[in-house]
Amino acid sequence: MKIASWNVNSLKVRLPQLTEWLAAAQPDVVALQETKLEDARFPRDELAAAGYRAVFAGQKSYNGVAILAREEPREVVTDIPGLDDPQRRILAASVGPLRVVDLYVVNGKAVGDPKYAYKLAWLEKVREFLAREHERHPHLVVLGDFNIAPDDRDVHDPAAWHERVLCSTPEREALRRITELGLADSFRLFEPGAGHFSWWDYRQGAFRRNLGLRIDLILIGEALKPAARAATIDREPRRWERPSDHAPVTLELDI
Repeated sequence: MKIASWNVNSLKVRLPQLTEWLAAAQPDVVALQETKLEDARFPRDELAAAGYRAVFAGQKSYNGVAILAREEPREVVTDIPGLDDPQRRILAASVGPLRVVDLYVVNGKAVGDPKYAYKLAWLEKVREFLAREHERHPHLVVLGDFNIAPDDRDVHDPAAWHERVLCSTPEREALRRITELGLADSFRLFEPGAGHFSWWDYRQGAFRRNLGLRIDLILIGEALKPAARAATIDREPRRWERPSDHAPVTLELDI
């Protein structure tokens, strides 16, 4: 079973690229972030023609998450009890033997900004939700754009990014509290080294110069670790015309 996550940075713009990538990569489950579409405008028919059922939670111009799967997703959740947040950033569904939680984590803007405090509070609510989900679903997969580089290996220039948003200690500790629920960063099961990124700024030739961050993650419960077979970052779509600033990340499970 192949699962993937991709921040498409506008599904309206990137739909041709998404369908091309789906045909080539053949994932079974795909979590999307930053769809930036109201639900009424979601391209359900086009994705059905590509072989995927879709569930989604969107809003106009901002945020938006979706889960695509070869089979109909079940037990769909679009709101975390107690979060009281109109922003469409989280979506959970069961697909086959997996419980899939798609996250588009708050960016935070800058350390000390009100949006940074909002990000940390949001992450704590998400952690509480994931703790309950993991109790109910041992085969839990939490994936998406986390807007946090887990450690300095995931940063092209750790000194330049030191204690800046996406790399600050409180953000990394919030992510650590999530992984301590029993969730493993699947990419690090296969690749311990530095220099592997999933996001590159559009400016200053960042992709060409490989000035990136690894902020797109696939976390898996302990029960799934023995089934993990390969984890990759597919840089090819980042080379295409009018690309998203993120690359798809994938995980293959023998399940």
